[in-house]
Amino acid sequence: MAAPPSSAPIHTEQPLPDARAQPQRLYAQLAQRLARLIDSGALKAGSRLPSIRELAASEGVSISTVNQALHQLEEQGLVQAKPKAGYFVRRGRRSVTPLVTTTPPLRSFTLEAQRRSESFATLEQPGDRACFGGYLPQESDLFDEERLRIAMGRASRLHRQSLTRYNNADMGTHSLRQAVARRALYLGCTLAAEHIITTASCTQAVSLCLQAVTKPGDVVALESPTYFGYIDLLEALGLRALEIPTHPRNGVSLPALELALDTQPVKAVLLAPTLSNPLGAVMSLAHKQALVRLLTARGLPLIEDVVFNDLLASDERRKAAKAYDTDGFVMVCGSFAKTLSPGLRLGWVEAGRWRDTVANRKRLQGAATNVILEEALADLLTQGFYEANLRRINLAMRHRLKEARHIIGQHFPRGTRVSNPPSGYALWVELPEGTDSMALFRLCTAQGITFGPGPLFTATDRYRNCLRLSLSGAWDPGTQEALALVGQTACRLVNSGQDLQVLAA
Repeated sequence: MAAPPSSAPIHTEQPLPDARAQPQRLYAQLAQRLARLIDSGALKAGSRLPSIRELAASEGVSISTVNQALHQLEEQGLVQAKPKAGYFVRRGRRSVTPLVTTTPPLRSFTLEAQRRSESFATLEQPGDRACFGGYLPQESDLFDEERLRIAMGRASRLHRQSLTRYNNADMGTHSLRQAVARRALYLGCTLAAEHIITTASCTQAVSLCLQAVTKPGDVVALESPTYFGYIDLLEALGLRALEIPTHPRNGVSLPALELALDTQPVKAVLLAPTLSNPLGAVMSLAHKQALVRLLTARGLPLIEDVVFNDLLASDERRKAAKAYDTDGFVMVCGSFAKTLSPGLRLGWVEAGRWRDTVANRKRLQGAATNVILEEALADLLTQGFYEANLRRINLAMRHRLKEARHIIGQHFPRGTRVSNPPSGYALWVELPEGTDSMALFRLCTAQGITFGPGPLFTATDRYRNCLRLSLSGAWDPGTQEALALVGQTACRLVNSGQDLQVLAA
């Protein structure tokens, strides 16, 4: 399939109507203004907020909007309600402010290939000091290298004949497909091994699914912000991206998605409902079930990325949306590169109604996977250590995320907001309005530090003041000092009041 010209827009040509989204934006905006007053000290810890009626009158909004804003601030730990007394600013509140729901785009945008390529050029390269750009785990302490080495050696001995034979198993080896089916039980899914297809990676699995259910020019709905690899896939396949507003804690907005389906010619929905990248949002089980019902009723496929679900090893929200699929409209894609071994980048897909189409596309593209790698991975997945190791990774990353949030609270500019995911490898940071993360990116790379600038994670012109910090590499005093330096550099830029592009030139 030929790729479209790089200048071709991949977003919808018509804006997403926002009639239903406006009340949500109003309460989010009000909550944001109050949060800034609290953060600046204008509303001091322990002080009483104006009454709900007073806020409604002064802001020119409804009492319902004020209630929603106050409930959001309460969830964020910024205020607390006292019976018959009103709302008060909490004492001992968090040092960094959580994010608010992202706002949907109102018009189409064309991808700026030059801007994106500049960031990709250094995103995955280790800097002199630290790399916060890549997302593959690079900390060897998180994985059992000796166990991996033994599994590879055993697979090479037992299946050495595969090195001199052509692999005709288009769907993948039976042993790995069985192992994946057993692992899927932890996601709440009962999958048949013969319906599972192995792939070279989770990204390839998603690509095959997109090819199976869309054609060039079709619209695909996805989270905002979203994983930049999704944007690259849509661009390469000539598809258009419709970004749906996403809550940093609860995931994609179902009312906004339903509105998009009512008003736009959406052909597929591509989501990571559990620990989305880059926000780390997790949809509740009820919302996952409602998502599947919504799409099944319309006969639309959901391409679900479950690559991070296992990082919620002790959380019921680990359960996949696929668990609620009874009609084959969910195409679930995964891999174990983020949880078992970054070097074993094998993926898998159970494509529901489109199984045969996906299998045929894999075969036509000559994408047979390596038997030795598949057998080694199957061996590792059937050993009892995996669940215990998942819990260990989960605990380690929760501690690391907490430490990173503390550093951000101490060294980043006042008014910075940051995500608070329950696990995962990254934090999404929103700098004060007007801060250009691309300019900050250039200044930091000059100091040997890389991160993911916000514009990489959207097909629109938003998130200029945002960045993704990956904590998947080493976490030592030098790395922590580098993170503090990113914040200090941002502070100097914000406080200077000068144009960031000039400073970065």
